Amino acid sequence: MAALPLLPTSLVGSYAQPDWLIDRSKLAGRFPPRVRAKELWRVAPEFLAPAQDDATLLAIRAQEEAGLDILTDGEIRRESYSNHFATALEGVDIDNPGTALDRSGHPNPVPRISGPIHRPYPIEVDDVRFLRAHTDRTIKMTVPGPFTMSQQAQNDHYPDAESAAMAYAEAVNAEVRDLFAAGADIVQIDEPYMQARPDAARAYGLAALNAALAGVTGTTAVHICFGYAAIIHERPEGYSFLPELAGCPADQISIETAQSGLDLGVLADLTDKTIILGVIDLSTPEVETSELVADRVRRAFDRMRPEQLVIATDCGMKYLPRESAEGKMRAMADAARLLRAELG
Repeated sequence: MAALPLLPTSLVGSYAQPDWLIDRSKLAGRFPPRVRAKELWRVAPEFLAPAQDDATLLAIRAQEEAGLDILTDGEIRRESYSNHFATALEGVDIDNPGTALDRSGHPNPVPRISGPIHRPYPIEVDDVRFLRAHTDRTIKMTVPGPFTMSQQAQNDHYPDAESAAMAYAEAVNAEVRDLFAAGADIVQIDEPYMQARPDAARAYGLAALNAALAGVTGTTAVHICFGYAAIIHERPEGYSFLPELAGCPADQISIETAQSGLDLGVLADLTDKTIILGVIDLSTPEVETSELVADRVRRAFDRMRPEQLVIATDCGMKYLPRESAEGKMRAMADAARLLRAELG
């Protein structure tokens, strides 16, 4: 892995999947599926895996050509950020799903916990090996967090939600260890429901996150967010759960600031962390100028040293048209070059 430059650039996770791979009309306007959603794929099942490989290669090259420093696999093989992992676990019944409320309060079909949660095999190791084999840049792999998965399931087995979250944490911990062993430079745990359900996050979600990271060696990140901008349109003025992450073992914390215009005073609680600073607004396909993106980064300079910042998208780019995603990535990389020149 080459040394990262000052203000390295990265996606938070997903890249825009090609129209020939995923039916974007079926994806648009719906929450990310919690159970399997095979109807989203345009490619016949017998050709799906190689088609996903081809699309992943496109995502890798698009990030490289845009000038990003930290690459993901674009989460191209996933129907959502969480169901790829959550539905591969033993102890969850996806053929007879349960029901849980999403972050907007609407019921959704979700995995039903019917027995002890167990990770039967490394779920994303082949994905990270594929990414490692096709780029020499720093790579990051994302995994759904134990608290979020526990909120996106119907618990018919464990005595309480906390026990379920801790069982998910054990599975995530094993996966994170295997991802580092397979070549990941950074592993990011996605915990959007910590923002959506802060009381439960304080009660047991943070303990589950800490358990998921226990004993892990390697650079780790936690992403919390306000939800996909294409689905959740209104942004609160601040995070309901953020200072609590100051004491967690993660090295990096990913936050959104572009669409929300977040008051960066919140960073005062996280001065010991690297901040993955979301500065790309995903609520619009309009591509920001590099100067606008640079201005959004400059806002953080009186709160954090530039050495503590990673320039990133607010959240995943899954719902954006590919041309918008490509333009926004270039704006991010160009902004980083502007700022590095200013900082000397």
